[in-house]
Amino acid sequence: MYPVIVLFIMRCEVCLKSGMAGNNVSHSMRHTKRRFTANVHKMTVNGKDGKATRVKMCTRCLRTTMKQPRKKKSNA
Repeated sequence: MYPVIVLFIMRCEVCLKSGMAGNNVSHSMRHTKRRFTANVHKMTVNGKDGKATRVKMCTRCLRTTMKQPRKKKSNA
């Protein structure tokens, strides 16, 4: 029996970032196709209703959601 490999789509559920195609370029300038995938992680996030849900999120969105909101400057 072969081992079962479970793959999930490398797409951020927040910003919908996925992958893009490009080329590997060697020193001799040979081009071979490659795929750049998004850096996606499964995170547990508290929703608006207070329930914890699992979300596939890229590291840019994770960093943005962890940031503290800016304090408003008071004009004196």
